[in-house]
Amino acid sequence: MNFVWPQLLWLMLIAPLLLLLYVWLLRRKSRSAVRYSHVAMVKAAAGAQSKVKRHIPPFIMLLALCLLLFSASRPMAVVTLPMQQETIMLAMDVSGSMRATDVQPNRLVAAQNAAKAFLTDLPRSVKVGIVAFAGTASLVQAPTVNREDLVAAIDRFQMQRGTATGNGIVVSLSTLFPDAGIDLAQMQYGGKPVGKPLGSGAKEGEKKDTPPVPPGSYTSAAIILLTDGQRTTGVDPLEAAKMAADKGVRVYTVGIGTKEGETIGFEGWSMRVRLDEESLKAISNRTQGEYFYAGTADDLKKVYTKLSSRLTVEKKETEVTALLALAGALLALIAGVLSMLWFNRVM
Repeated sequence: MNFVWPQLLWLMLIAPLLLLLYVWLLRRKSRSAVRYSHVAMVKAAAGAQSKVKRHIPPFIMLLALCLLLFSASRPMAVVTLPMQQETIMLAMDVSGSMRATDVQPNRLVAAQNAAKAFLTDLPRSVKVGIVAFAGTASLVQAPTVNREDLVAAIDRFQMQRGTATGNGIVVSLSTLFPDAGIDLAQMQYGGKPVGKPLGSGAKEGEKKDTPPVPPGSYTSAAIILLTDGQRTTGVDPLEAAKMAADKGVRVYTVGIGTKEGETIGFEGWSMRVRLDEESLKAISNRTQGEYFYAGTADDLKKVYTKLSSRLTVEKKETEVTALLALAGALLALIAGVLSMLWFNRVM
């Protein structure tokens, strides 16, 4: 635990001094009581329970004082808080390699089922957009809170040739930042705007690009990228990851399929599909996201469950002074109420 004003922790020494003072006063009162007659009879009438009860309000008050003195140092603690996540982009691979059956019933169906379960777990206030990518990438569902529209978009996936992983990230970014001037027409096939930074589509005379922000600092949106193979066309995924990092957007990558790969055939052609984990890890690392591996359909569902919890809550160091002060005030109130109820007096 850290403190904003650690020099004020010395105030905690007041608590043991008050405890010693309380003990001294009790002993002094006990010596005074001996002067009166029939003391034994009075003690017997009071009973052992009364002896314990008279110490409870002062003890609670001492705890209240300790909390208030401790809060003066303005402690910082790591607490779990709801994230202000407004939009999540699901960029999903629909290339022909997703027909591989090493993940039952096949990779695409497993991905669709897991994505739909993910939507169910998310709070209804979170918007979700869906991007499908193969040889090119396209927005198949604009960000919305309507889960039925999202499920329908996932069910409409059609497999195509090619794997443009970087395009999936770029289209997701252009959806999140429609005014950023990302030139999709030139970038869809791996081209870069001439004379402009990657991702800048500003016109002549206009401000070309916004200054980069720290990676992972944009907390209003995130991208989940799911793919099963290596990039074969389109924008370089690491260039796209740099664009996301400059916008502060985290990209969480999910690799689906067995690590040894599988040979698939379709319409007279065959190919060996392998998972490019190194690229996916590099993308997530550059954007301060996280990489997940899903070798089975159950693994994929677990991955989406983890992502749901990560994207809706976060652990963050924050000042807890107000909470401690409130707890101290409530304890002081309880001590006063007990003193009035049991002894008809205020401490």
